Amino acid sequence: MSIQIEFKVSAPPFRWDEAGGIRIGQSRVTLDSLLAAYHSGSTPEEIAVQYSVLHLEDIYSAIAYYLSHRQEIDSYLEQRHRKSQQQRSEFGKQYNLANLRHRLLDRY
Repeated sequence: MSIQIEFKVSAPPFRWDEAGGIRIGQSRVTLDSLLAAYHSGSTPEEIAVQYSVLHLEDIYSAIAYYLSHRQEIDSYLEQRHRKSQQQRSEFGKQYNLANLRHRLLDRY
């Protein structure tokens, strides 16, 4: 007698936001933030405490997806990092942030 069990396969709880970032479930927590916590040594349970809006099963699912698709996710994270650095640089040039501290101190 053989027992047949059906397994339900579920997709990771990711959604794209309007800025091109990946969010976890219906929260505003980014995959970048979740993985930064994971890479700094936080366990899924600790991440759940840090981001109380996330469900533990979604955290485990996101981490499992990352571990199974590390190259693609690392590429995504690198692109996001480059884009944020570029935007920081452009913002700094546009608003002349290099001397902002000195200009503010000169006002006093």
